[in-house]
Amino acid sequence: MKISSTDFDQLEHKSITLLGMSGVGKTFLSTLLRDNDWFHYSGDYRIGTRYLDEPILDNIKHQAMQVPFLKDLLRTDSIFIQNNITVDHLKAVSTFIGKLGNIEKGGLSLKEFKRRQALHRAAEIAAMRDVPEFINKAQSLYGFNHFINDAGGSLCELDEPKLLEQLAEHSVLVYIKASEQDEKMLINRAKLAPKPMYYREALLDSLLAEYMQEQGLEYSALIEPDDFVLWSFPRLFYSRIPRYDAIAKEFGYTITTQELFKVKTESHFIQLVCKAIDRTEKS
Repeated sequence: MKISSTDFDQLEHKSITLLGMSGVGKTFLSTLLRDNDWFHYSGDYRIGTRYLDEPILDNIKHQAMQVPFLKDLLRTDSIFIQNNITVDHLKAVSTFIGKLGNIEKGGLSLKEFKRRQALHRAAEIAAMRDVPEFINKAQSLYGFNHFINDAGGSLCELDEPKLLEQLAEHSVLVYIKASEQDEKMLINRAKLAPKPMYYREALLDSLLAEYMQEQGLEYSALIEPDDFVLWSFPRLFYSRIPRYDAIAKEFGYTITTQELFKVKTESHFIQLVCKAIDRTEKS
């Protein structure tokens, strides 16, 4: 929602949606606020525990069925498998998304990779559509005064304008923009531990064609999974910046990682949001 800094400061029940790349501090801030009467809604947690729970379990069971000992126990219902996803431990979600490339090296076929990407997209949209309901639950059921929506880093990839309108109607959208120094830090961090990523399909097709031509590969099955992630991440990262800038310009406000990392208390954060609102009104 668009709002004046004075009105925001005086809101009895504040609702904020945090936008930005993975690693810019959304979860760090949400964790700080949840100790101060804020309900922490994690989009990735909702995806994993509600909308991708069964596909994630099926993927784990598929791996377990390759082991004869576990296969026999599963087929006889002697054991069961369940997720243990928490806000701070979301590896099961990223493992399900997987990496494109050589199956023998832990990769996925292009068909399977795109299937999982589509499932993740639908799950992320559904999780964000649940935000208004959870804003109400946070107050009426759990007794929290305020609400913070820790949205996934791929929200800008969804191309769902009505979803953004809904989020902006029910919450103040705050985009955490990485400084140039922090951009380099995030890219370097990704190089140390390549993680599965969500790509909008048009971008994936474009990146894949460019990568395969550059590497001289004829089939996607020949791709080194980690190598493709390392190669594509900076391109994916920089493709998201103008998308988030546009979302913030139309629907919300922008703060920087440098400003955010100075926040130590709830009141500091409220002051920072007010500053961002005033800055937008003057521009």
